[in-house]
Amino acid sequence: MRRRLFSACLVSLPFAAAAPLAAAADLPSRAAGFIEARGAEVIAVINGPGTLEEKRERVAAILREAVDVRGVAQFVLGRHWRTATAPQRDAYLALFEELLVRTLSSRFGELNGASFTVSRAQMVSEDEAVVSTVVTRPNTPAVTLDWRVADIGGKPKIVDLVAEGTSLRITQRSEYSAVVQRSGGVDGLLNAMRQQLAQLEQQALPR
Repeated sequence: MRRRLFSACLVSLPFAAAAPLAAAADLPSRAAGFIEARGAEVIAVINGPGTLEEKRERVAAILREAVDVRGVAQFVLGRHWRTATAPQRDAYLALFEELLVRTLSSRFGELNGASFTVSRAQMVSEDEAVVSTVVTRPNTPAVTLDWRVADIGGKPKIVDLVAEGTSLRITQRSEYSAVVQRSGGVDGLLNAMRQQLAQLEQQALPR
């Protein structure tokens, strides 16, 4: 999402235009530092002390700060966002955020002992940069992840994750659209999301 302020006075137009241009120019460096810091925070939580629930809460706080959850959620729902009622939107946003946290926490074990490094950052559109990272784990081949970062309200925010050339938000948008079509509407998607959340919660129970 781009926010630009236009001055009513002709003399101030050059100054009004300079701010977004400057923000775009330094976005790659800001995005790289942002991803490096947030990645280090998540890895530290996962590899640190605490119960699973405590770690989940800490990671949830990091994700809420790092990810443009509302923007990504709206993109994923696509044209169905416009036709959804206010209660449906509220329920969808809450479920989307909870699934984001639960899905990551279900994979905490895969990230034990992992390290996270930034390899490069570059602009890929007028208002988005891609930060390429390498995640290494013991006895496991390194994985390259590309994080798309946009300037949202003056702050870098994650808007997509690309793994092996596959965009997470585009893939999820296709999957959610199929569920809406198959189940006859947004309520069907909400029920499917609740079922997915219940499954993740069941998997987290001690055995």
